[in-house]
Amino acid sequence: MTRPLRVAIIGAGPSGFYATEALLKQTQFEVTVDLIDRLPTPYGLVRYGVAPDHQKIKAVTAVFQKIAANPKVRFLGNVNFGTDITYDDLKAHYDAVFYTVGASSDRSLGIPGENLKGSMSATEFVAWYNGHPDYADRVMPLDVEGVAVVGVGNVAVDVSRILAKTAEELALTDTADHAIEQLKQSKVKDIYVLGRRGAAQAKFTTKELREFGELLNADVVVDPKEVEVDELSAKEMEVPGTAKNVEVLQEFSKKPLEGKPRRVHLRFLVSPIEVIGTDRVEGLKIEKNKLVEQDGWIAAVGTGEFETLNVGMVLRSVGYKGVALPGVAFDARKGVIPNEGGRVKNESGVIPGEYTAGWIKRGPSGVVGTNKACAVESVNLFIEDAANLPRVADSNATPEAVDQLLAAKGARVVTFQDWLKLDQHETEKGKALGRPRVKFATVQDMLSALEPVKG
Repeated sequence: MTRPLRVAIIGAGPSGFYATEALLKQTQFEVTVDLIDRLPTPYGLVRYGVAPDHQKIKAVTAVFQKIAANPKVRFLGNVNFGTDITYDDLKAHYDAVFYTVGASSDRSLGIPGENLKGSMSATEFVAWYNGHPDYADRVMPLDVEGVAVVGVGNVAVDVSRILAKTAEELALTDTADHAIEQLKQSKVKDIYVLGRRGAAQAKFTTKELREFGELLNADVVVDPKEVEVDELSAKEMEVPGTAKNVEVLQEFSKKPLEGKPRRVHLRFLVSPIEVIGTDRVEGLKIEKNKLVEQDGWIAAVGTGEFETLNVGMVLRSVGYKGVALPGVAFDARKGVIPNEGGRVKNESGVIPGEYTAGWIKRGPSGVVGTNKACAVESVNLFIEDAANLPRVADSNATPEAVDQLLAAKGARVVTFQDWLKLDQHETEKGKALGRPRVKFATVQDMLSALEPVKG
């Protein structure tokens, strides 16, 4: 074979970068990679999902930057899949495609009133305070005293912690400026974190949980009865991290309140039944639960005892699901691209030359690093298949051919060099203010900042 295999990766988040790294590390085939993302910025959830007060986790971008610097890799940012480049375009210009777009939608609660103003997904709230361009113009209903966060995973913990902190604390992070300005005006006093099962079934990590005890501006409130370990939960105490979580929660339940301006209420064995309100959220009706064993699974069932929380905002954090890409096989029920170990398939079987990795492959599980092994698994299948994959026409299998295609569609491509200029702009502005960076929050601002360079 006289030319390298041309590979497109759709989605420049952690999975996309880990797949790129694995493709570069293998030595059986010469490969060039186009890493394509609809946003001008790379790194996906590391930029737009990781909490702004958890800067250490974002250090992984240094690894990604090295990957992108490889001359065999191109970052094509601000390129929308489905319009700027279509499924048919990919099949015509690349020998193989990896879909690594994550899970950008969320699961609903399925209860009355869920669509009232002030009820939204935690995903939206996270994207808003992290400066995601899709949410930069949102006005959050922070003129309320109570907020309910439904779910007990790390995302629920993150949004609750951000709500509990002072704007001054957040001003030392890379929280988006528009979010800091709104959070300065926040009237929130009580944040209720709600888990339908018990403390032993909560999904947050102990490290994240402990951070509630370190909040300068908020007391932690835990009902001792809700963190008791019953016979059913006792069986789960051997699961790594579970005993520590319960121990921390029980410590919180014994700690006297210090009279801080805000309170984080960690509630267990409660389920949301109805979001109350006429034009906007005015309360959340919850039902107290008990644990029962069903088919070897510890389930929460309602007791018929109800309570109404005085909240004006509801953030649901009960799971994520993928969104279908135009022309790409999709399992709507599971919210993933159907695959066998990473090989994309449809009802007719495996589709040659199509692969997937990350949450869109396996569903929303694991942390940033989990995606590395997942991507390597998919790349190993590509290596197995590569010798027998159908090749695209040589005239189409060039960077120039893709550039011409995008130019003809009117796409304004942001390269990795462009991104490095934006990155420098953000970090220099941040340094002057004692912050990690000050983010561009809109695509237009990013493109305008590049305008003098592009002429």
